[in-house]
Amino acid sequence: MGDWWTRNIVEPGKVPLLLALTSFVLTFVITRVVVRMIRAGKGPFGNVEAGGVHIHHVVPGVVLTVLGGFGAVASGRHGFGSAVFAVVFGIGAGLVLDEFALILHLDDVYWSEEGRKSVEVVVLTAALVGLMLSGFLPFGVNDLSDDELQDRGGVIVSIAVNFAFALVALSKGKARMALFGVVVPLVALVGAIRLARPASAWARRFYRRRPRARARATLRAYHHDRRWDGPRRRMQDLIGGKPDPEPARSLPGGR
Repeated sequence: MGDWWTRNIVEPGKVPLLLALTSFVLTFVITRVVVRMIRAGKGPFGNVEAGGVHIHHVVPGVVLTVLGGFGAVASGRHGFGSAVFAVVFGIGAGLVLDEFALILHLDDVYWSEEGRKSVEVVVLTAALVGLMLSGFLPFGVNDLSDDELQDRGGVIVSIAVNFAFALVALSKGKARMALFGVVVPLVALVGAIRLARPASAWARRFYRRRPRARARATLRAYHHDRRWDGPRRRMQDLIGGKPDPEPARSLPGGR
């Protein structure tokens, strides 16, 4: 365990990544605690406004992300400067991705159902960076021997094949598996060989004249969503807070 920690975590080149991930997660957690307190009317915190305009925390997040990114590029992978800029970048990224849904919808959907996307993106980002920090590299070409490193053709083929699996999984509506498949070998392969989601581009293209495959895909998606939507929503509520209830829609004619 100690050798693994020394080799994969405290290795000098990975210290900035560890600091960025830590500051990213802490920033997200602290931000969610603060905004939930503001929502509940508790504590000394309040919304930031300037000239009657609500300043969302994505604004300072963008500034910090730019400063941290350019600073990290300029300072390299080692030294005190790289550590400082890694923390700055992590804080900025945490603030930005906490309002990912706002950027996506160009609307203040923080406490709506659409706002759940921010929590999901933050969790996925933290998981992917954590996997890379633990020793996984994109396309599964880490831990190559000297002989294997000389075989550039094999490496290129491995990258291309794994990337193709990730693209197929993505076209089948399995975005999470495609993302993790870029980092962890064979995950994208599982998504590529399984049935596509019924509303995916793959299903529209290849299941159009295959009613049985379309029916199986719809049934599998239904059972999957029925099984996992509840636990996933409860976890998102626990991490990011429960969305506001949607107002009831009135029927035509005022009924």
